[in-house]
Amino acid sequence: MSENVYVGNAPEEAALDAGWIMGHFKAPDDPRHNEAVEIKWGVHEAGERRAAWVRGEERQALLVLISGRFRMEFPGQDVVLSEQGQYVIWGKGVDHSWEAEEPSVVMTVRWPSVPGYRVSP
Repeated sequence: MSENVYVGNAPEEAALDAGWIMGHFKAPDDPRHNEAVEIKWGVHEAGERRAAWVRGEERQALLVLISGRFRMEFPGQDVVLSEQGQYVIWGKGVDHSWEAEEPSVVMTVRWPSVPGYRVSP
């Protein structure tokens, strides 16, 4: 296999790093190290919520529902994703939080990959 090709398993690798499978936080020699984009495979139990709102967002993001029912919260607007493949995109400066209304799997892509935003469990 080419050194420029990496094959992984999102659920297995995500379990090792709070869901994150790509971003600036991976070791520089890891093929998943990337300062342009972050990717998360999120597995959430029903009723699980983000510990705190993200305020002053510096990135753009895309969240895609793989399975379940997942609510994204924005100031003055909630978006409920309930069908596989539904997604929501938000931009820089958009505060947000989330709640899994049912057991859910989501994939989040954020860009650029910048330090910060990690909330203690």
